[in-house]
Amino acid sequence: WSIIFPVAFVVCRSLEGLKTFSYLEELILDNNLLGNDLLLPRLPHLHTLTLNKNQITELESLLDHLAEVVPSLQYLSLLGNIACPNELVCKEKDEDDYQRYRYFVLHKLTNLKFLDTRKVTRREREEALIRGAFMKVVKPKDVKASSAAASASPEMHYTPLPSGSRELTNHRGILGKCRYVYYGKHSEGNRFIRDDQL
Repeated sequence: WSIIFPVAFVVCRSLEGLKTFSYLEELILDNNLLGNDLLLPRLPHLHTLTLNKNQITELESLLDHLAEVVPSLQYLSLLGNIACPNELVCKEKDEDDYQRYRYFVLHKLTNLKFLDTRKVTRREREEALIRGAFMKVVKPKDVKASSAAASASPEMHYTPLPSGSRELTNHRGILGKCRYVYYGKHSEGNRFIRDDQL
């Protein structure tokens, strides 16, 4: 059994009627309005699920739900969702972000053979087993919510900076986010400098 819900026919927001298809093996739900509230019924025979180009932003809750209701899942695709980091869609993401995402998904769904467009390799499976739990993407807390909480309880206000460096005009350095980290592994620049020249 296979069910495909293409955009031309229907745009899904709910999957209530799927529980009558308990022997379903493939389900394609690309280009719909499915979000974090996605709830699939128990589909023990489902081995292929594609949720490309939906509105899924929370990865961990989706993966926990899928592990529970689709135990035979082998092929999963989440491309085009915010939960799936893709450097072609978002400039802030790179191949390392995508690889961490793969490790985390493979840690949660151990039976997968294909994730998105690539076959799961033995090395990826081993890495997911060792480090997959630590590859979860943690989002920063909402600034508005944290500032409201800080104003509600001023005695809990904490800053790691000394009082003299909290003023905007008195700063000595800049802390920023850099996309690449240079470790100097491949550098030969220091090889020709003597100690007395330092």
